[in-house]
Amino acid sequence: MDLVAMLPWWGGVALALVSYVVLHQLSVPPKASSLHPGQLADFVQRSMLAMFAFYGQLLVPILCLFAALGSFLKRRHRVGLVGRVTQAKSADALNGMSWREFEILVSEAFRLQGYKVTEQGGGGPDGGVDLVARKGNETFLIQCKQWKAFKVGVDVVRELYGLMAAQGAAGGFVITSGSFTADAQAFAEGRNVKLVDGPKLFGLLQQAKGALKPKASQGPAAQASPQARTSPEASPSCPTCQLPMVRRTAKKGSNAGSQFWGCSQYPVCRGTR
Repeated sequence: MDLVAMLPWWGGVALALVSYVVLHQLSVPPKASSLHPGQLADFVQRSMLAMFAFYGQLLVPILCLFAALGSFLKRRHRVGLVGRVTQAKSADALNGMSWREFEILVSEAFRLQGYKVTEQGGGGPDGGVDLVARKGNETFLIQCKQWKAFKVGVDVVRELYGLMAAQGAAGGFVITSGSFTADAQAFAEGRNVKLVDGPKLFGLLQQAKGALKPKASQGPAAQASPQARTSPEASPSCPTCQLPMVRRTAKKGSNAGSQFWGCSQYPVCRGTR
């Protein structure tokens, strides 16, 4: 049931139908009238298979349907969790949830940004790498810390950095509902480790939800002239998340050496102009 519950709910329903059809066909008992000497062992094996299939044709689909219901309720809970947080007025909404809910929230935040996220299962609120996010050929390790009363120290960031090197990850994220110590911020500076506190996570969730809405619903403000949005005197807004962008230089490819605008939240957001 746990394995089937990892599928989308409709996958569990389809598996229930397939298992019923297959087991129903296997549940037909063999005929003993045409039994020849030396075929007794084969006859017993097929009879036992038919007996197990007879009971399994009802039991297995029922288990699959229960797992599909669990998958549906779990997905509904995740969507509702993201909805409650994005509709809140401040990042204080993150403080009232458990470490597991916080981990789910972070997972959904990266999925909304286009990542494929694998939940490691964790070992509690301090159980190593919690999530593995992939986009293209790049892999990112994510550590979640639902700490309300303490700041995340440099040891947590240093540990994740070591795991990134060991696993060949392109980058990593330490995400907390609280804040980080000055030593942790200094260690992450210049390295491919991003520190995301509660307010920043709250903003990323709202931006990701807004990016899923049709552009027509963004109002007249989104229809500003191209000259105003790409003016060299002012940083333009990211077309994906609307955050300020920074000027970068392409290091490889056909446009190597050319300058472009990249989102300040890279690699969480990959918007460019």
